[in-house]
Amino acid sequence: MSDTKHNGNMLEIKGLKGGVEDTPILRGIDLSVNGGEVHAIMGPNGSGKSTLANILMGNPRFHISEGEMYFRGELLNELEPDERARLGLFLAFQYPSEIPGVSMDKFLRDAYNSVKQDSVSVGKFAKKLRKKMDDLEMDESFASRYLNEGFSGGEKKRSEMLQMAVLEPKLAVLDETDSGLDIDALRIVAESVNKLKNPEMGVLVITHYQRILQYLEPDYVYIMLQGRIVEKGGPELAEKLEDKGYDWIREKVGLEG
Repeated sequence: MSDTKHNGNMLEIKGLKGGVEDTPILRGIDLSVNGGEVHAIMGPNGSGKSTLANILMGNPRFHISEGEMYFRGELLNELEPDERARLGLFLAFQYPSEIPGVSMDKFLRDAYNSVKQDSVSVGKFAKKLRKKMDDLEMDESFASRYLNEGFSGGEKKRSEMLQMAVLEPKLAVLDETDSGLDIDALRIVAESVNKLKNPEMGVLVITHYQRILQYLEPDYVYIMLQGRIVEKGGPELAEKLEDKGYDWIREKVGLEG
């Protein structure tokens, strides 16, 4: 059932506090994202960026102690991860898992049927998958490989992009998708995101570095420190971070490293 206590944004996070097990990490997050927008959250290790992604997607290791999350009018707080996925949430992992013995095409068809609550035939899905792979300029042999087994870092991230293309989410959360990528792999992944962007889909990018944002061109940039969003701006904020690091913002808001 839809909840009406939100302001009409596709994603709205209000006063979110939470953490992992007994450790509090988020200390009051307010954030809203709409379709067609690219939002970037930047911050050093331990600032709470990935905790936010895990709480948003419903990772059971993480908990909410206060606050609310709404997505497309639904209160997310108590929903299971599969329910969130069916609403249109997608998370690209920092470290995608390998699943030996399960081919990409089989995994993607099962994921598609689960998220879309459909039972698309093997043949019909194969046609859809080929179209998505053509759009992303991926070789067809990729689909028959076991999920992420023996993949390079760049191939694993491209695998995530293909999943995103197939599932067609309303909000894509990219949790440090640029981690461990060389410049060529980073460019390819960023170009894939740009091809998949559309007015109906929002993108939330979580990253340490400004380099991926040179390709994705965010509408809004946030700096997170010690579980709080302490600064908000446009692309110029990411450029300032690249130039000055995080010390200047720590000094500005009165936080120690």
